[in-house]
Amino acid sequence: MAAGGHIPVIASDAQVRWRIQRYFELSLFAMVVTGFVSLAGTGKLDAFSVIFVLTALGVRTFLFATGRTLAVSVKTTSRLTIAYILFYFFDLFFLSGSFIGPLVHLVLFIMVVKLFSVQTERDHAYLALIAFMMILASAVLTVDSFFLAAFALFLLLTVTTSITMEMRRSLRRSAEQPVSHLLGGTATPILGLGKSVSFTSAVLVVSILAGAAGIFFVLPRYTSSYLNRFATQNTFAAGFSNDVTLGEIGRIQQLDTVVMHVEFSQQTSLPADLKWRGVSLNHFDGRHWRNTTSGWAERTSADNELDLRKQHIRELLPGAAQADSLPGEAVHYRVAVQPLGMNVIFILPVAYAIDAGAPREFQVDGTGSISLIDPTRLVRIYHGDSRLESLSAEQKAETATYVPPRIADQYMQLPGTLDPRVAELAAKYSAGTNTFYEKAQAIESKLQSSYGYTLEMQAPPNGGDPLAYFLFERKKGHCEYFASAMAIMLRTQGIPSRIVNGFRNGEYNDVSGRYIIRARDAHSWVEAYIPGYGWATFDPTPAVPAAGESAWSRLALYADAMRDFWNDWIINYDFSHQETLGQRSISQGRQYFEAVQQWFRQKYQIALGQVRGLNLTVSQNPRAVGWRALFVAVILILLLRLRRLVRMVKEGFLARRPSQAPQAAATIWYERMTRSLKRRGMAKVPQQTPQEFARTIKTPTLRRSVEIFTTHYERARFGGSEKDAERLPELFEEVEVAAKK
Repeated sequence: MAAGGHIPVIASDAQVRWRIQRYFELSLFAMVVTGFVSLAGTGKLDAFSVIFVLTALGVRTFLFATGRTLAVSVKTTSRLTIAYILFYFFDLFFLSGSFIGPLVHLVLFIMVVKLFSVQTERDHAYLALIAFMMILASAVLTVDSFFLAAFALFLLLTVTTSITMEMRRSLRRSAEQPVSHLLGGTATPILGLGKSVSFTSAVLVVSILAGAAGIFFVLPRYTSSYLNRFATQNTFAAGFSNDVTLGEIGRIQQLDTVVMHVEFSQQTSLPADLKWRGVSLNHFDGRHWRNTTSGWAERTSADNELDLRKQHIRELLPGAAQADSLPGEAVHYRVAVQPLGMNVIFILPVAYAIDAGAPREFQVDGTGSISLIDPTRLVRIYHGDSRLESLSAEQKAETATYVPPRIADQYMQLPGTLDPRVAELAAKYSAGTNTFYEKAQAIESKLQSSYGYTLEMQAPPNGGDPLAYFLFERKKGHCEYFASAMAIMLRTQGIPSRIVNGFRNGEYNDVSGRYIIRARDAHSWVEAYIPGYGWATFDPTPAVPAAGESAWSRLALYADAMRDFWNDWIINYDFSHQETLGQRSISQGRQYFEAVQQWFRQKYQIALGQVRGLNLTVSQNPRAVGWRALFVAVILILLLRLRRLVRMVKEGFLARRPSQAPQAAATIWYERMTRSLKRRGMAKVPQQTPQEFARTIKTPTLRRSVEIFTTHYERARFGGSEKDAERLPELFEEVEVAAKK
């Protein structure tokens, strides 16, 4: 046994086999937990499933921690499985009504049952497969950066589980051979087993991720929705479809989900009120707005742009006929829409061009709503060019009342159950006005000043008319009620109108330099037809005070910037990003190289000047320079030997007070004794034990002193005896005296 250092704890064969089995079970269980946390983190699981599985995982964790077992028999497992198969069809046809939900519930049920009935190697393989399926489902249902952390941890646990699984198999195939024989005849240290496996797994995972990162940036993606058609849709699609129930936008406004990020070109002057036009609807039955106009598909041109100034489109959008001749600077913007189940293209009126990257197909309907027929991307990115809408004084004063028949047929419809008081109120609000624009402006102003804004949903009593209830009884509501009321009131006065669902304003993130458009920014407004101009925008909803900024909102901006970077450079990494990355790398590499060269030149000039100054100082005052050089040399020697000096001080302290640390003090005194004898020609070889070394000493008196010293050393070193440790300094002196004779 060595005189100093760490003494490894040697394990028996049974201990090693048990430790590997335990490590494997914990690693496999952690795989399952990580897979479920990743799946639950997508927010797509129902609350009951999350609570049920978390309870099961908690019970299993408690059993692991306390060393208890709870095994479900094969018969019970079979009965539970048969019972759940019957429930699966009930879930499929009556509860969920879709394929994905019941399938996820089935997988989670099988996972819970297997956790408490695992017995064979096949059961372990099933659990690993279920964990992988949950990670795969997480990749389908989310594009958030949270998945990267979960996947990295899952990959580490997968490698660890694979290593320990192979170790278990090797030990089982050689059950009759000792573990030391399988390891090449060496003893097995039990304490370092877990650390070795964990370290090896971590090195493998880092290598895998590093290689994958290289491949990731070398091979851009054409698509990032390989299984997106199985992902669940949400309420956003309902608010931006061709059939919207009154109240859908109000429900969306109560969410805080990020919908899109918008980046404007530098030095762009923007107004305080920005509206992002989404879908436009023309038919109202009293409770639902629908789009009943015909549409057509538009393919991008050779330059990948959709020209909105074409003859058959320019009459549909606000001011499209004058988009290229409006006053003011053109506005260029980049929009990244999050994966929310919408194919809507949101544009800033007045838009005249859209660029969606590689050749795409656009669907343009009769209301001017634009959708991108592109199922290949989770986060759709496109560029737009617009000029802000502006009516001239002549257009506002236009007294013509001619409306094209096509416009009148599609945008003058009134609900059959419309309360007659609505038309009377519209006539009252627009009294004294002459032009279409003046009438629309008067109704807009009255609604803004006479009604209140609220997001509280309240249906009319006894199923009454929602608009009449809003206008004459409740007199407050959210933007949908204001827009719907104004659109119908305009129609009663002979002015074609339609409502538009989109987003308003947004929050500027100075960290990323982009505007954040959230669900709470959803908005409805009105477009009215003005002869001589086209469709003009009116917003009858009263202004809502903006929320104040807090420390938490500031942190949210940093989190959003990180998420935006993830979507931009990970989810949507394509050839354009690859080209940008390559150009940026070359440019920055050249800048860094030039900066390094400049740094070395500066340091060389400084060093050269210092050497010249040193030569002058040495020649003028050599004695002072010599003392300084000696002082610096001493300091350097002390720094280089600092570790040894600290150890010597520590050893000296323990040697003087052996009772405070008997084992360490015994080692120190034994090493001093062996060094002293070595100087006299009696060296101890590593293969000798302390007792064997003592017996090799030929001088009887010295051998007797060394044997006594060794006895007390072993009691202090391996037994922790304070009394024997305190005698070692005295016995060392006796050995020294005996060695001198």
